[in-house]
Amino acid sequence: MESEVIIYEKKDRVATITLNRPERLNAINGVMSRELSRVWADVSEDPSVSVAIVTAAGEKSFCTGFDMMDAASSETADVGDEESRGSIDSIKFTAIQNDCWKPVITAVNGMVTGGGLHFVADSDLVVAAEHATFFDNHVRVGLASALEPVSLIRRLGMEAVLRMSFLGGLERMSAERALQLGLVGDVVPAQQLMPRALELAERISQHSPAALMASKRAIWESLNRGLDDSLAHAWDIITEHSSHPDSREGPLAFAERRKPEWQQFRKDGS
Repeated sequence: MESEVIIYEKKDRVATITLNRPERLNAINGVMSRELSRVWADVSEDPSVSVAIVTAAGEKSFCTGFDMMDAASSETADVGDEESRGSIDSIKFTAIQNDCWKPVITAVNGMVTGGGLHFVADSDLVVAAEHATFFDNHVRVGLASALEPVSLIRRLGMEAVLRMSFLGGLERMSAERALQLGLVGDVVPAQQLMPRALELAERISQHSPAALMASKRAIWESLNRGLDDSLAHAWDIITEHSSHPDSREGPLAFAERRKPEWQQFRKDGS
């Protein structure tokens, strides 16, 4: 798949998606927005891919959100401020936003602000370099800090989200503080960032792709439901998955003391 501003690689059941606009701090322009949707569709549909890693080029910035210099051009009217975006459906940066249910690890190689926070909020696992910082500068430039905080509230406490929103980047959350608050799961030296992300991806990829998808759906979809409804929905997913060959192969392989032979992952989970 040819891309202008994304590096997309697949190896050993792991897809790596690298935002590649370091000269613009990996800000999202119209080209990147469209390429991300195509990449997530490929991740979802390729049965050889079990898990994805999202990272960015350079060491200074992971993603600074929408490229405000790019937002006003007619070519990129699908991203930018409220007037140019048009609707929430135009924001399709992450796996969750593109209905891709394969596990995602985000490797944060620098600062994250504004729309870049979507990648962190929608990630399954997050690994951060020691120098990474997290902040939201919407209000600083007169824009509403709304979409990103609503997503982040699922991972952070109310006070932490409001602090990030209201301070507008005048105070930044460090990687260590993000670890303390549960926004990230690992903080490592910069040179260990991708090795740690790949280590996690390799371990995840050893498991049943279909079971991983079912597990992710049950957990993430519960966030839009009450407890009783979430449990009923989770049971429906378990029942649906019970007809998949992997649900029989796993116990059989365990009993026979051998490595299971999982079915390749399909978009529909079959």
